[in-house]
Amino acid sequence: MAAITGSRAAAALGALCVVVIAVLTLLSERPPSPVPASAPAQQFSAQRALVALGEFATEPRPLGSSASDRARDYLVDALRSAGFSVQTDRAVGAVSAEGVAAFGRVDNIVATLPGRDPTGSVVLAAHYDSVPAGPGASDDGAAIAAMLETVRALRGSDQLRNDLVLLITDGEENGLLGAAAFADHPLVRQRAVVLNWEARGISGPSLMFETSRDNAALVDVFAEAAPHPHGDSSLTEFYRLLPNNTDFTEFAGAGLPGMNFAYIEGAARYHTSGDSITNLDRASLQHHGANMLGLTRALGNIDLATLTTDHDVIFFRFLGPVIIYPTALVWPLALFTLIVLAGFVALARRRRLMSIPQLLLSAVSVVLPLAAAAVAVQGLWWVMVALRPDYADNPFPYRPQLYQLAAAALAGLAVLTWYLLLRRRLGPAALACGSLAWLALLSVLSAWVASATSHLVVLPALFLAGGGLAALLVSRRSVWPVVVITAGIIPSVVLLMPVGVGTFDAAGLAGGGAAAVLLALFGLTLLPLVELLVPSVDQPLGKRRAVLVAVAGMGLVLALTGAGLAVDRVDAAHPRRANLAYVLDADTGLARWVSQDTEPAQWTRTYVTERSAYAVVGFEDGPMWTGPAPTVPMPTPEVTLRSRQGGTVELHVSSPRFAPTVVLRIDYRIDQVTATAPGLAPADVALVGTGRGRWPTEVRFGDLPPEGIDLTLRTTHQGPLRVSVYDQTHGLAHLPGFRPRPPTLAPRHSDSDAVVVARTYQF
Repeated sequence: MAAITGSRAAAALGALCVVVIAVLTLLSERPPSPVPASAPAQQFSAQRALVALGEFATEPRPLGSSASDRARDYLVDALRSAGFSVQTDRAVGAVSAEGVAAFGRVDNIVATLPGRDPTGSVVLAAHYDSVPAGPGASDDGAAIAAMLETVRALRGSDQLRNDLVLLITDGEENGLLGAAAFADHPLVRQRAVVLNWEARGISGPSLMFETSRDNAALVDVFAEAAPHPHGDSSLTEFYRLLPNNTDFTEFAGAGLPGMNFAYIEGAARYHTSGDSITNLDRASLQHHGANMLGLTRALGNIDLATLTTDHDVIFFRFLGPVIIYPTALVWPLALFTLIVLAGFVALARRRRLMSIPQLLLSAVSVVLPLAAAAVAVQGLWWVMVALRPDYADNPFPYRPQLYQLAAAALAGLAVLTWYLLLRRRLGPAALACGSLAWLALLSVLSAWVASATSHLVVLPALFLAGGGLAALLVSRRSVWPVVVITAGIIPSVVLLMPVGVGTFDAAGLAGGGAAAVLLALFGLTLLPLVELLVPSVDQPLGKRRAVLVAVAGMGLVLALTGAGLAVDRVDAAHPRRANLAYVLDADTGLARWVSQDTEPAQWTRTYVTERSAYAVVGFEDGPMWTGPAPTVPMPTPEVTLRSRQGGTVELHVSSPRFAPTVVLRIDYRIDQVTATAPGLAPADVALVGTGRGRWPTEVRFGDLPPEGIDLTLRTTHQGPLRVSVYDQTHGLAHLPGFRPRPPTLAPRHSDSDAVVVARTYQF
């Protein structure tokens, strides 16, 4: 501000301090280095865990496949050799969503090691199935390998006080089927705490991104026992607002307390053949396992009854250590921030640094850089998609760093342009206070709507307002204003900046607008320090310099984007995703190649020729690429009406070609579905709402037995019953005219390389 005349040298030193803290913050977000196999026996070693991973995660393991059976048998033998009592629980798992009922035969592995004086059970959970497209080394093989290495490391220690249970679920990729089946296990009715381990990529830190409700005691254990605690309460709050699910969703729904962990970087290889042991980041595996071992030791030796609390807490990392405070402080902190900001505004106005109209205009104008940053970064994404159409189907490039820097530069340019244009007219004090007013408003809003995220804005706002107030009070001392302003910026650097950067990994570049808003908000908090580095308001930059700043900024953005396009090239190690499936419509006798790619690759275009709305039971009604395919005679899925009494319909469903997956779509709403497989207890779900496609109700079954299944549908509908059904296998190599993908292409979606046979029945 004009009245704060801290020396230019001190300001430069303050800026350097902020840069150093920013670098340290980003470095602290990285996972720990992998530990070699020569490490002490009681320590977790990623290198040792890789040996176990190589025994079962080298091929796809979809539900019901022979590869899944081999993985199950290996894990059962390994855990029995480690001294666990192991049982394989075969059941029909069942889950539901709006208009969808999903079932499947699952084989959950439940391994138990008794404690010396148990107060309950510590449950380590992960799933051993994978998608058909890849071997799932990260999703979720790494977690299981970490379990086996954790068990090995525990052997040399004293026996745990509590029972240790390894729950390795099946059918997670089909809709959390194994976790749903576990909800009826006796462990759920006893005292237990669950630690679930996942991955949505191949690298990055292992984040504790979700907890059960009333997490105060759990977070205390996490902060003290995890050797490398990463994650904060905002992740938990954001995740609760998203539609995403993991097995932990079922565990928490069954009333089990616990925590959920995952690493999420390198999502370009998620659910692809690239999710392999070769591509797995050893540091991420080390982070997963080191925290797993530390938490197992801690939770295994405490009284689990002490984990019961009645409130959540706010928690976050501050350059390593975890800071925790109760949610009861959320509103007091937000209100205190408003008071400090009011004091800052009052003193600045008294010093004639701004007027109230200037403050109001500044606060309103803050919308401009935030909106400009969001629009510019989304526009950059649209330009990238126009230049590289394959990005439309995969918003997670293999090498996103240069694109992310370009987006950050755009956000910074939006803030800087706004500031330089309005600085002389409204004054730097008004612009700083207007920016702080937004942070303070967000503090109140987050306290009201999402309290676990409040620290991201309330602490930066409080320290910035306090720093500005202190700077005015010591303005006659040339160095101290710089010191207090720099100190006030640090919470913003440590809290806001990593969230903005992390949003790219969470949402992909297609969601870059959200990251841009967060980065622009962070940029606004740097304005007090920027003010100390630029010429006085009485010495304006001039139009020429302003133009040079804009041109230089856009030049940097273009250079980074161009470099990103040059670096992120498709090759055999970084293949483009290409979706292709074969659909035989038994009602018409016609077959089609179909692709859900927005812009098919050249190889795909040899099969598909036009984009149109293709309505067949195996796919939704939306536009997709299709092309004529040779008709290959295949047995069709069979649906037999067993009985119908009022609104209760009993069907028998089978696949004469022994397909592992069958899906029924029914043209009216079903209220409840019961599925019965031979030799297993029936499973039933109630349906709420209807599906979003042309079929109001969809019923899926995975790992369909050769004998088929029985379905009981309950509905208020009394008219004719029309059922469209398809069964699905994977593998196109046997079809005439099929040529394997070139090495620069890889399957995408769970229905890539699917062979679908569809038929409609009327009863």
